[in-house]
Amino acid sequence: MINLQVRHESGTVVAGSEHGVAWDESLAEIDRSQFPMLAGVCPFADAVFNTWQIPMLLEELDRLPAARGGPWVDAVRALCRTAEEGSHRYVWFVGD
Repeated sequence: MINLQVRHESGTVVAGSEHGVAWDESLAEIDRSQFPMLAGVCPFADAVFNTWQIPMLLEELDRLPAARGGPWVDAVRALCRTAEEGSHRYVWFVGD
């Protein structure tokens, strides 16, 4: 399970989500040319999205086929909004 967080640049966790991303075929086999932001998410490492990358991540979520979605998509959207509400905030996908 990949946990979802918003962190300040100091490392302080600003927000988290009860919904994580289950690593299955939904993201493991995603087309890197169509979804470069989501393709960077790995179950064994952290992926961090900054202010410039968050709009691209949100755009990819808009195009994500329903079969690859789930509650985690809404959770990521909410965390992106939280990150955008303050400065020096990042959306983290926290792997094992």
